[in-house]
Amino acid sequence: MKTHEKLLLEASLAGLAALGGLVFLVAPGRASKKDKKPFMYKNFAHRGLHKKDKTVPENSLAAFERASSYGYGMELDVQLSKDGQVVVFHDDTLNRVCGVDSRVDEKTYDELSKISLCGTTQTIPLFSEVLKTVRGRGPLIVELKRGRRNIELCEKTYALLAEYRGDVCIESFDPFIVAWFRFHAPELLRGQLAMPAGRYENFPKPLAFALSHGLMNFVCRPQFMAYRIGHRPLTVHIAEMLGAMKVAWTSHEPKNERGKDAVIFEFYKPSVKFAPKRK
Repeated sequence: MKTHEKLLLEASLAGLAALGGLVFLVAPGRASKKDKKPFMYKNFAHRGLHKKDKTVPENSLAAFERASSYGYGMELDVQLSKDGQVVVFHDDTLNRVCGVDSRVDEKTYDELSKISLCGTTQTIPLFSEVLKTVRGRGPLIVELKRGRRNIELCEKTYALLAEYRGDVCIESFDPFIVAWFRFHAPELLRGQLAMPAGRYENFPKPLAFALSHGLMNFVCRPQFMAYRIGHRPLTVHIAEMLGAMKVAWTSHEPKNERGKDAVIFEFYKPSVKFAPKRK
């Protein structure tokens, strides 16, 4: 074989190996159409249907009741209190929403339940209370927050979901949390949250890059990619071409439905469902 032909063959094989390695890294998990159906072409109220003026606070029972009454899907955040209760709250600290200088996991649920959300009569709810409020009236996307007791959070969240009668899926920025559900609760649809690398806080830069490009998918094999609205890297597009649902967050206008399988929105009232629209 001539030298240039040998070099061409070696380069081609190297390229195929690299492509195969990339596909291995970003490939999603499989999910049936039946499993995806409750979430496809649906709009999900971000932290419930809360109001911009904060009279209905985010992640409050009032916000979830309001979203349920319209028939929307809902996205919410769960984490653990100091005494191990699964509570619904987004931030690690209470400062922004409650005006209290403390971490959520430094207070017991009894203490948290007495703290006002945005100066209203609403307080931080238990996850079990939210499930009772929603009562299956709309599909749920449950984000598990990365913290100090991730396995405990996974176990307790799943225990509550096992008793719930409604459509629900889970997601997290932490691929190892998503992986817990891959191996311990494979019947639940699972998703990897992601965003541009520069927006990750408290993540090492190499890990932030890997997460932003879907390169940790091999750990958890997510069945959907929930990506911040804006530019998505080629590797994320590859994961979607291989079957991952396209979920977008956080939308502030209906045009973001185009080309998506599901949308997480806030501060407007879109249709409950939308027609598939391709670019």
